[in-house]
Amino acid sequence: MTKKLIILLALLMIASPMIFAQSVADTNPVAQQHAQWLGISAGFAMALAAALCGLAQGKAIAAAVEGMARNPGAAGAIQTAMLIGLAFIESLVLFTLVMVFVKVN
Repeated sequence: MTKKLIILLALLMIASPMIFAQSVADTNPVAQQHAQWLGISAGFAMALAAALCGLAQGKAIAAAVEGMARNPGAAGAIQTAMLIGLAFIESLVLFTLVMVFVKVN
């Protein structure tokens, strides 16, 4: 399962520069169709990023709460590390949002 996910993510990373590489020409029907799909693919990218962010944040919070329950003395350090981790996870979604705004006119 993990191998398939890594392969899928690698393919998406290879395909995304190709999506944004060309400019739209008015006389080229292929470029016009490309422009139509750009918005749809950007929407899917944002939805995928937001969904995976939610899953990652849920897993991080669950692990932190379990760690605090097992060792209440380390709750402060665990909470600090959890908040830093949540900020990093959320920054990936914000980066995706910025890329959507930059690439979609």
